[in-house]
Amino acid sequence: MALAAVGLLGSVTFFLNGGRSDASSKAPPPSAAHVTHSPRPTPTPTPTPTEIDVPPTGSGAFITARAGGAKVGRGAHLIRYAVQVESGLDISPDQAAEKIADILAAPRGWTHSGNNSFRLVGAGESYDLMIKIATPGTADALCWAGIHQSTHGEYNCEIPGGVVVNLKRWIKGSPTFDGPIREYRALIINHEMGHALGLTHMTCAGPGQLAPVMMQQIKGLHGCIANAWPYDKNGSYVSGPHMP
Repeated sequence: MALAAVGLLGSVTFFLNGGRSDASSKAPPPSAAHVTHSPRPTPTPTPTPTEIDVPPTGSGAFITARAGGAKVGRGAHLIRYAVQVESGLDISPDQAAEKIADILAAPRGWTHSGNNSFRLVGAGESYDLMIKIATPGTADALCWAGIHQSTHGEYNCEIPGGVVVNLKRWIKGSPTFDGPIREYRALIINHEMGHALGLTHMTCAGPGQLAPVMMQQIKGLHGCIANAWPYDKNGSYVSGPHMP
């Protein structure tokens, strides 16, 4: 756990026809021969967002993001983390690290309890947790090597000393999550960072309630409402029954 994005407000243009002129109302109207029409400007087409490519597999080599500096949170339990992105992808490691830092610093994140703090470190520095963003094929290989878990090109995983984030999930989100991609990235990072804090999986506490961030929401919400944060808007921890 990053984690992107991560509002879309369209602009409205009002065309005013027949408005009063600043000239005297007594002036005669211009003859048709003297009326000139300014050509309408050609509308600028709306640019199409560039789709970030998600190749099935990649180089297997990683680039480490630069350090972010100050820690977030005041808790005594400090987690130093580094961020790596598989080389050859259309993602900047530094930008990905910035998104993850913003997620960890959010008011409803893991720092809310006052027990935890986080600091991004760079290449060559000591870390407690490595967050890797990898293509589905590389993610599968890392998850299998780390914990012998089959992630089927779809899931993220926690491995000893680190977290593997599937690029497909980072870019495309999840069909079970109703919300913008930046919120789903927050769910990825908060879920995996929760494991780093020693938490295990939970399930839905009841229909209509917020899903715990430690719930595997990609596998179904079971009546709960999709939720990316450990705490709700009132500052209460979102919990649920622990998975066996």
